Amino acid sequence: MDIQKTIDNYINIFQKVTPELKAVDTDYVFKTRLEAFEKFRKNGIPDHNHEDYKYAGISEICSKEYEYTNESRGAVVDLNSYFRCEVEDMDTHVILLSNGEYYEKNEKIEGIDEKIIICGLKEAKIKHAAILNEYYSKQAGESNHGLVNLNTMLVNDGLFIYIPKNIRLDKTIQLVNLTHGFGNKNIFKRNLFILEENTELNLVICDHTLNNSNNFVIDVTESFIGKNANFKYHALQNEPNKSGVINSHFLKLDEHATASTLALSLHGGIIRNNFFVKLAGRYSEVNLYGLNLTDREQRVDNFSIIDHMVPDCTSNELFKGILDEKGKGAFAGRIIVRPDAQRTLAYQSNKNLCLTPEAKMRTKPQLEIYADDVKCSHGATVGQLDETALFYLMQRGINKKEARLMLMFAFANDVLLKINIEPLRKRISGLINSRLRGEFSNCSHCLLNCNN
Repeated sequence: MDIQKTIDNYINIFQKVTPELKAVDTDYVFKTRLEAFEKFRKNGIPDHNHEDYKYAGISEICSKEYEYTNESRGAVVDLNSYFRCEVEDMDTHVILLSNGEYYEKNEKIEGIDEKIIICGLKEAKIKHAAILNEYYSKQAGESNHGLVNLNTMLVNDGLFIYIPKNIRLDKTIQLVNLTHGFGNKNIFKRNLFILEENTELNLVICDHTLNNSNNFVIDVTESFIGKNANFKYHALQNEPNKSGVINSHFLKLDEHATASTLALSLHGGIIRNNFFVKLAGRYSEVNLYGLNLTDREQRVDNFSIIDHMVPDCTSNELFKGILDEKGKGAFAGRIIVRPDAQRTLAYQSNKNLCLTPEAKMRTKPQLEIYADDVKCSHGATVGQLDETALFYLMQRGINKKEARLMLMFAFANDVLLKINIEPLRKRISGLINSRLRGEFSNCSHCLLNCNN
């Protein structure tokens, strides 16, 4: 199936399910679907001719057929008895999504302020419509990216978190996205995170696929970080070789707000991570970190736009990649400094190791500066392991294989140090060490086979 056939197929699907969607939506949410549908008809799905998606492999994803259904595909078994987080000493509230749906048997979250709302997006549309209508699709609705529009058209559920002002959620929230069942599924997920003034949220997102199908997952997250709020977001991607995953994260920061995101791509077929950031309040700060490990013929593409809209804001970007065998990677980062955004601090770095002649990495850091009182820098490197350092280690009795592993791990460690949850950092260090060795050990406390 080529891209135009895929576009026509999604148009037909939406027209077919429109009455069912309207029956369960609020007027506002249904309006966002219709607006996204018109944009999708105009913009379609980007292929290699689209500059922002030139190396993302979207055509390859669209060459396969996927099953879409508006009916529930949530698990019928008790997933709470199956999934147990194996990260030692990491005390979290665990929330499960089953094929993109908020799992109806999620264990009740105890010990948090009763004003905090954590529920499925489908439930929030009905029970918390006033809050949802104020924020939902306010960022994503401005996007002309066809895959974002497609998500808005067809999505049904996801995670909704609302933290009212002056409340700190001290315990980490762990969201586990489980994809399971037979057949090649098209899954849409939508998350909405709202942090009002003087709030804090630590979030860990784990993607697990429990089959080896050609799944196509399109995920959109909107995060609103209010005045003096602090948001930390960690995404761990561990997908099968046949998967296609498109993640788009929109963040808007108010005055004195801070946000840090980390995207760790351990394994997957084709993964595309989009970050769209608006620094809309003075003295706000965003940090985007990423690390991807690719081999075989896997592909990871990281894309970011950071918009400095007002003065006195700071942004930091650090993305690293280790590519082996025929692995492919791409990075495109764009920093925009508006004319009034004086005293901007913006730093961007993309560094990559290509371990074989067949591995390919394409990188394009960009700065658009329209103000004169700024400190901005950007840079990119693509290279191989330092032979001098390798020789130095071998001279001290370390065999070549272990020496190479040590250098690769040291290369990745800059990103790992950005993880503020120590038990999680230790566990991810172990996973990366196994990944670099070509190993994948199953989770000791989980009966699910997540590593197909």
